[in-house]
Amino acid sequence: MKRLTASILFAMATVLTLYAQEWVDLFNGKNLKGWHKLDGAAEYRVENGEVIGISKTGTPNTFMATKKLYGNFILEYEMKMDRGLNSGVQFRSAATQADGTERVNGYQVECDDHGDRPWAGGIYEEAGRGWLYPMSYHMEVVDANKAGAWNQIRVEAVGNIIRTFINGVNFANLVDDKRTEGFIALQVHGIGDDEALDGKEIRWKNIRILTDDPARYMVGDTELSQEVSYLDNELTPVQKKEGWKLLWDGRTSEGWRGARLESFPQKGWNMENGLLTVESSGGAESAHGGDIVSIKKYGNFILEVDFRITKGANSGIKYFVDPDLNTGEGSAIGCEYQILDDDNHPDAREGVDGNRTVASLYDLIRADALFFGQDNIPKRFNGVGNWNRAKIVVKDSYVAHYLNGIKVLEYERGTQMWKALVAYSKYADWPAFGEAETGHILLQDHGDEVSFKNIRILEL
Repeated sequence: MKRLTASILFAMATVLTLYAQEWVDLFNGKNLKGWHKLDGAAEYRVENGEVIGISKTGTPNTFMATKKLYGNFILEYEMKMDRGLNSGVQFRSAATQADGTERVNGYQVECDDHGDRPWAGGIYEEAGRGWLYPMSYHMEVVDANKAGAWNQIRVEAVGNIIRTFINGVNFANLVDDKRTEGFIALQVHGIGDDEALDGKEIRWKNIRILTDDPARYMVGDTELSQEVSYLDNELTPVQKKEGWKLLWDGRTSEGWRGARLESFPQKGWNMENGLLTVESSGGAESAHGGDIVSIKKYGNFILEVDFRITKGANSGIKYFVDPDLNTGEGSAIGCEYQILDDDNHPDAREGVDGNRTVASLYDLIRADALFFGQDNIPKRFNGVGNWNRAKIVVKDSYVAHYLNGIKVLEYERGTQMWKALVAYSKYADWPAFGEAETGHILLQDHGDEVSFKNIRILEL
């Protein structure tokens, strides 16, 4: 017998691998056996091997959910939606919230009509943390989704890795460990009282799932989108390979000191349950425990910090900080990513044109995502009591602020425009403000309770 060539052996192995994939149809093409409706009153019907959801005024989001729960899996389906609607597919979801409220909650693969916020393929946490992976992280791929046409969607949920694909292109690349199991559900999003959208349709077909060793069949031959992680105070293997470092280890004060101290403050800050919290002390600026700064100085970097504010709170993340500049009362001097409750703190109405609101470059430039075309609202703040993610990118003179993954401002240090902005700000009396090559990272004590976690930095 002739010896089989390597190419023939490879082809045989490929066929056997494909044959070994045990896909199960979630929808039988005839009826909704194995599914049930939750929350809203929108209608679903089966026609020509398709599940069809029909939008309806006066009802909240409606879901057609599997009765069975799924943990690790690969899900595939085809989806088509009338223009003007919003929809998605839930996974690892539940019908009841932690407080006992009957409300579908869990991960959702977004489907939109490619309008002024083309985030189809992104990952949203319904009745939870909101957008975990908006497509602002990878706008270059959004055209792979064909609005108003059939699209092939693939969801890989294996352990804490969650990836979405549309027509073979990777959209979301999320790492999150907050949900491990739940049902899958087809969403008809509420339309309020918009009669123009009443009766429009969303269609799904060829819905199938693979649960037997899904890690073996994850896509490995395509370019992946930027990884976004929500692991608490922990770096992923990808982040470690890229060079990210934890600026706070989640437990101790290592790497930090008081802005005007040689050591970490003895009061005013606590470290419990993976949170670094500045305590409430009446709202005065740096008058209790005081600001804290990184021991190391940084020049070019990407900094990410998750923050959670209480009602009426004020704080900030500063960079290019020189603690020796201001020896009087108040905070140390540096460029500031503003952290503020815009609705309940009076500082939001001070300054010029909103330049003291959350995510703004304090007293200099207002945060506004509309300028960059990544979103259809000025800023996507998750609210008081919820976690928000600040990101600051510094590359030589270029600086950008992001809020929850969406760019809200950018500027060039040292230019005539920069000098003019500084001249009309509260920093006018500080020579060459914001133009240092390096500086400390600072977390501000402004006398209000604010918590931080997932503080990490990538030096460029």
